[in-house]
Amino acid sequence: MRGVYIHIPFCQQICHYCDFNKVFLKNQPVDQYIESIGKEFSYMKEAGYSFEEVETVFLGGGTPTALNVPQLDRLLTIVSQYIDVTALKEFTTEANPDDLSEGQLAILKEKGVNRLSIGVQTFNERLLKQIGRTHSNEDVENVIKAARKVGFENISIDLMYSLPTQTVKEWEETLDRALALDLPHYSAYSLIVEPKTVFYNRMVKGKLPLPGEDMEAEMFAMVIDRMNAAGRDQYEISNFAKPDHLSFHNLIYWENSHYAGIGAGAHGYIGKDRYANVGPLTHYINLLDEGKLPHKEVHEVTLAEAMEEEMFLGLRIIEGVSIKEFERKFQRPMREVFGKPIEKLQQQGLLQIDGDHLRLTRKGVFQGNTVFQEFLLGD
Repeated sequence: MRGVYIHIPFCQQICHYCDFNKVFLKNQPVDQYIESIGKEFSYMKEAGYSFEEVETVFLGGGTPTALNVPQLDRLLTIVSQYIDVTALKEFTTEANPDDLSEGQLAILKEKGVNRLSIGVQTFNERLLKQIGRTHSNEDVENVIKAARKVGFENISIDLMYSLPTQTVKEWEETLDRALALDLPHYSAYSLIVEPKTVFYNRMVKGKLPLPGEDMEAEMFAMVIDRMNAAGRDQYEISNFAKPDHLSFHNLIYWENSHYAGIGAGAHGYIGKDRYANVGPLTHYINLLDEGKLPHKEVHEVTLAEAMEEEMFLGLRIIEGVSIKEFERKFQRPMREVFGKPIEKLQQQGLLQIDGDHLRLTRKGVFQGNTVFQEFLLGD
């Protein structure tokens, strides 16, 4: 495996758009959960999984920085027992601007974390309240200043557009504030309303005034052009970075490589198996106490599925999918498997051949989902 994802499901507040496995922090068995993560590492090793080739570790959530300093210390100590963190290409933690203290920053830095991914979403304080965020613009500026003081240089922020009642002007103002921070990496996602979220319930009741497809496309074009002009190249549909600051962990997903998922509700892909862990905390903890890996489901990926995933994940990367690498990996020429959709999408101006790579055109970047579904062999 090239990467390890560790899920920390605790949050101080629940955002209105979030459908990840999460619980309110208060009264939760946090210390017991951290020890269970150690048990999952141990049982995976006993089962023959090797962590020696790991290049990246990503702490996600929930909110990993909802943990206090001793809890973070313990978690990171456990990780370093199974992974040589000094040899990692990248060790990222997600964080919220209003719960990342100088003490937490210091222990993260001391224990090998070298990249921060901070959930900002918008610099419009009216919209922050609407989406369930509790931080302020001042919190963002202060935490980035504090992170740089401790020695963090590789910092990314997440932004969201097409939010309820958001205007193009408000999005432009958010981009102005974001770029003024002069960070090496930015992620910008359009809002997707997922089931079992506050926003979904409001949408069902007709009480979620979204900007609409045309305005969403205008906002997407704006972020691409503004980021490229600022020297942050679009290297993946939703991600922009200086050339030496790509998110190596996320590239593992998009390159369809193998990674472990550890923690309640985490997903992994090792060998031919994609697996998902159980979500409820007590169920996760109890299974590990019984000496069992906490898998809810394990799916053996077929050759057809692996080839599909290679295309619709790899085409998210602006460079595209290597034609030679596809043939090396699957022992079949790409054109033999996907000749018809490739020809159709080229004729529509959505795909192009660029040297050894099949990649999206600019028009294709705006119609990514249309492109991706063409590579489902069962359709």
